[in-house]
Amino acid sequence: MYWLCALPLLDSKDRTWNLLQQKTTYDTDMSINYRFELPELRIGTLDSLMVLSDDLVKVNGLMEAVVNKIRRQLFEMQTLTANEDKDPQEVLVEGMPPDNYLERFSWDEAKYPPRRPLQETISTLTETVQRLEDDLKVRVSEYNQVKGQVNQQSRKQTGSLAVRDLAGVVTSKDIISTENLVTLFVVVSKHTKLEWQSSYEKFCEFVVPRSSKVVAEDTDNALFTVTLFRRVADTFKTAARTRGFQVREYEYDPDHQQESQAASQSLQSDAQAKRSQLEEWSATAYGEVGCACCNLPD
Repeated sequence: MYWLCALPLLDSKDRTWNLLQQKTTYDTDMSINYRFELPELRIGTLDSLMVLSDDLVKVNGLMEAVVNKIRRQLFEMQTLTANEDKDPQEVLVEGMPPDNYLERFSWDEAKYPPRRPLQETISTLTETVQRLEDDLKVRVSEYNQVKGQVNQQSRKQTGSLAVRDLAGVVTSKDIISTENLVTLFVVVSKHTKLEWQSSYEKFCEFVVPRSSKVVAEDTDNALFTVTLFRRVADTFKTAARTRGFQVREYEYDPDHQQESQAASQSLQSDAQAKRSQLEEWSATAYGEVGCACCNLPD
């Protein structure tokens, strides 16, 4: 834990610092102290300071909120990275770990000239933090959108047979498709498998006997094929649905399967890239907003 302490000046900064060291470190070993060097700032009038004191309360609240948002996002990204046995993005403030930055703090006179009015300095700091907050919202939204698409695609590929994309389940060997014959795919719950096998041939005329076979199964359902004359397909579908069986509309297309796999891989790569970019940006933004907080005259 770090405490930021302001002490009354005793003749000089060095004398004040030496006395602090003597009382809290050398004599009692109560703390390790670091000098927090600040330049001579352009304070202005008492009235301007009173106005600034009110503004600082709001700015402090804004900075704390943004720091916490970025920290939570960074922690979430680093947790995902750690679960994949990868090295998390290192967090640096001005090129050094946050602890070292605090211990070696030096006012950034290039970004925040000390002779500039304090109101301008605070405005600059506020704009920096608000920009980071806006960037965070955009980047998180973009990442969540791609992640949602990946999750949706995953449900289609690995979810229930009632909704799963059959492109990864059905092969050309499962299908008969000619001018007269067609293969349909029917989702049957496991507790009605016997009912299906004993009744599907009677749903309508021109169903090929003993043509129904199990293609795939999941926890709750089985996917059956059935072959019949093309001209009675609609009649069969209506009869099957009336009895509580789900007929999946599917046409086998090997080109579509390849395109689907390519699209899936592309989406996965895009999601991984968005996540890496968000983690890297969060680490950089955390350092930037941390720097802004330390340069806030309070």
